[in-house]
Amino acid sequence: MQDATTFDSLFRQAVLAVDSGDEDHLKQLLNTHPELAIQRLHAPGEWLTTMIADALDSFYKHPYLLWFIAEDPARNNRLPANISNIAIIIIQKARSENALTLQEQLDYAIRLVAWSWVARACGVQLDLLNVLIDAGALKDGVSDDALVNGNFAAARHLVERGAKLSLSTALCLDQWAEADRIAPTATAEEKQFSLVLAALHGKADAVARAISYGADASKRSAHLYSHATPLHHAAVSGSLETVKLLVEAGADLNMRDSIHNGTPLGWAEYAKHTAIAEYLRKAGAKE
Repeated sequence: MQDATTFDSLFRQAVLAVDSGDEDHLKQLLNTHPELAIQRLHAPGEWLTTMIADALDSFYKHPYLLWFIAEDPARNNRLPANISNIAIIIIQKARSENALTLQEQLDYAIRLVAWSWVARACGVQLDLLNVLIDAGALKDGVSDDALVNGNFAAARHLVERGAKLSLSTALCLDQWAEADRIAPTATAEEKQFSLVLAALHGKADAVARAISYGADASKRSAHLYSHATPLHHAAVSGSLETVKLLVEAGADLNMRDSIHNGTPLGWAEYAKHTAIAEYLRKAGAKE
C-alpha cells in the first residue's frame, strides 16, 4: 500500500495532466495507478494547501481527482478546451475498476461544475454537464446550485436535460406558469430560498412573485447565505427596483448581517450603488 506522500505526489501529477488537458499522460497515470480515479486525496501537500486551504477545510475536503475538472475552487482560472475528454477518461477508468465511489464522485462533480464561473467563462460548462449527466450523475437540485453563482445557461440546460424544476429555478428563469404550479406545494424554506436567490440577482419580478407566495421580505434563508437578509442581497445586486419591492413589502431596513454587522444601507454603500444607498437612506435606513 502506498504511503500518503507517494499518493499525494502521484495525485499532483494527475491534477497537472487535468489542468493542461494532457490526455495521454493522464491515461498512462491511471493505467499504472488506477487508484487515482477511485480514492480521495486525504493528505494534500503544499502544492494544493497553499492555493485552496479554506476550501480543503470545507466544501472541497478530501477531493477526488474527478472534481478537479470543475476548477471550483479556482486555482488557475482556466480550463483546457478538452476538459470534457479529460472527464470521460477519469470516469471510464473508475467504471472499469468497478469503483464503488463513482456515483459519489459524479453527484458532487456535477454540482462543482454547475457552480464554476471558470467553466462558464471558458465555454466548457454545458459540455461538462452533459458528460456527467450521461455518466449517471444525479441532476435534481443542481440548477439551484448553478443559479447561486449566476450560471443561468447552465440552469436552463440542466432543466432541458431532465432536472426537476424547483420553485427557485422557475422564478429565476422567468418560468411564471411553472412557478405558479409549484408554489402551492412548496415549503416555507423553499419559498424563502427562492426569494433570497432572486434578490441576490436583482430579479425584481421573481422577488415580487416569491413574496406573493408567502416568502418573508425580512427573513433569511437557512440554506443560502444565511448571514444576511433578502434586502442585504438586493442592495448589492444593483437593482433599485428589487430593493424598492422589498422595502414596500415591509423588509427590515436596519437588520444587521451576522458576519460583517452591516445593514443593507452599509452593503449598498460598500458596493458603491449610490442610487440604492440614497433610496434606503430616504426610506429611514441607518448604516
